[in-house]
Amino acid sequence: MNVAGNPELLAANIRAGNRAALARAITLIESRRADHEATARELVQELLPATGNALRVGITGSPGVGKSTTIDALGMDLIARGHRIAVLAVDPSSVRSGGSILGDKTRMARLAACEAAYIRPSPAAGTLGGVAARTREAMLLCEAAGFDVILVETVGIGQSETAVYDMTDFFLALMLPGAGDELQGIKKGIVELADMIAINKADGDNLPRANAAAASYRSALKILAPRSQHWSPPVVTYSGLTGSGIPELWQTIVEHRAAMNASGEFTQRRSLQQVKWMWSMFEDRMTARLRNDPSMRAKVKATETAVAEGRLTPGLGASQIAELLR
Repeated sequence: MNVAGNPELLAANIRAGNRAALARAITLIESRRADHEATARELVQELLPATGNALRVGITGSPGVGKSTTIDALGMDLIARGHRIAVLAVDPSSVRSGGSILGDKTRMARLAACEAAYIRPSPAAGTLGGVAARTREAMLLCEAAGFDVILVETVGIGQSETAVYDMTDFFLALMLPGAGDELQGIKKGIVELADMIAINKADGDNLPRANAAAASYRSALKILAPRSQHWSPPVVTYSGLTGSGIPELWQTIVEHRAAMNASGEFTQRRSLQQVKWMWSMFEDRMTARLRNDPSMRAKVKATETAVAEGRLTPGLGASQIAELLR
């Protein structure tokens, strides 16, 4: 089946749980070809009624914190509970070539071999925050294919945290113990967004350090206003290696959803995310017009040159480019 083929047929195959069709569809939505983009929009619209029922969990943390190990352990625990798991993992990319290592499948060996799991590593390709430009659409496709828990792993650098927060229901921040002064390692922005902070590697000799780190984060959270009056982010410890504390992680996520549903915040948060998504796509479309129209491309290049040479201020240059879109 050609990835740019019949969107109705592709949608039917996805709803039937065809993994090959799902992979082709995600390739389609990641394409920058104009005809692929048009077909992708039709496909997502066709599948929209079959989406929205999954629990969307964003997972962030600095490189080396053990995100992939955690997802592997959490995913296997959820599969044992009867869930079907989709993991959308955004790999670091080369800024120049757009290439990426795409090594998440090797770091999630158990999940990768499980029929109830689907792992899709996608290169960040320089997009804002390291989140692949079409991660939101990929998430909807996975929901339509019957996956009821979607885990979105960020690169863990830049502004990926905010981007993933804006597309998920629960935002989990992973931290490490014993990294010197834990409070120095707190990114205030991450802590303010997090629905839970989890200290990984709480096993063996690391256990006292993990407990000390947890106490430090709890103290820090006391001076920050909670994002929701109906939820106070807990700080927990666990081990992705041994699996200790993993069931409790999931139980907290379930409790959060119950609290958000009871207060009405769950629906409100998703509605706000939809509006942000619309504006994000609008900006993408405007950029695509400037990129794809030969006459516009030439004028944009001339404006860039004038700004680079100091003949035009950046503000006036931006205004001239905006005029091209009228």
